[in-house]
Amino acid sequence: MSIRKKITTIHLAGTIWFVLCVSFLLIIALLQAGIKWWIVFSLSAHGILFGLLLISLYLFAIFRGISSSQKLHREHPITKTDQYAFFYAATPFLGGFAGFLGTLGADTINQFISGIALGTMGMTFMVWVIVDPFLGLLEMLFPESRKHFTERQTEAKFLKEKKQKERERLLAEITVQDNSNHQLWHERLKPQAEKLASLLTVNPNDYGQAEREAAGIGVGAWQMGGLSCMHELHNMALEIYRQNNNNKDVVDYITFWWDGIGSWRQTSLC
Repeated sequence: MSIRKKITTIHLAGTIWFVLCVSFLLIIALLQAGIKWWIVFSLSAHGILFGLLLISLYLFAIFRGISSSQKLHREHPITKTDQYAFFYAATPFLGGFAGFLGTLGADTINQFISGIALGTMGMTFMVWVIVDPFLGLLEMLFPESRKHFTERQTEAKFLKEKKQKERERLLAEITVQDNSNHQLWHERLKPQAEKLASLLTVNPNDYGQAEREAAGIGVGAWQMGGLSCMHELHNMALEIYRQNNNNKDVVDYITFWWDGIGSWRQTSLC
C-alpha cells in the first residue's frame, strides 16, 4: 500500500473516531441535562445519519485534496509533505492518547472515557481548525510559494482563455455549417416546398392523397437533414403559399400531416 493510501485510511479512521468522541460527549451532556434515554436514542439515530453524510462529504474533499497535493507542493512545502499529512490524519488518535495520559488517575470509567473524548476533540479542533489554516497562510508568505502561486494563476487564466477561444471557434464553425446547410436545403427543397404549398389548397375529397404525398415529402426532408431541414421546408412552403395567394391566411395542414415523422410533433393547425 502506498503512503498516500495509508494516510487516507488513517484519516478515514481518525475522522470516524473524532465523530464518535464528539457524539459521546454530546450524549453525556444531554443525559446530565436531564434528557430521557429514549429521547437521546432518537436524537442519536438521526445524528448518526447526519454524521455519516458529513463524513462522506468531508472525506470526498480530503481525498480530492490528497490526489492533487503534489501539484501544490511548491506552494506548501510544509503542509503538503507526507510527514505533515500523516500527523494531520492521525491528530484524533494523538488527541485521544493525550487524553488517555491525562486521565490515568480517573476514579470512574465515565471520567476515563470522557477524558479521552475531550482530548480527541480538543486536539483535533486545534490542529484542523487553527494550526493547519495558519500554517497554510504562513507558507504563502514564502517567496517561492508566492512565485509559484502567481505562475499557476497565470497558467490557469491562459488555459481558460484558450478553452473559451476554442468554444468560440467551434461555435463559429457550427454557425457557418448551419448557414451552409440552410442555403443548400433552400436550393434542393424548392420543388418539394412548391408541392407542399399546392397541397395546402387541397380539395376535401383528395385530402387522404394529399396527406400521403405530404408525409412522403416530410420523410425525405427528415432523411436529408433531420428536424431542422423539416422546419426549413415547412417555412418555405408557407411562404410560397402566401406569395401565391396575396398573403392570405393559411390553415397549416403540414404540421398535422407530419406528426410522428422523426422528431416532428403536431402543433396548432392555425
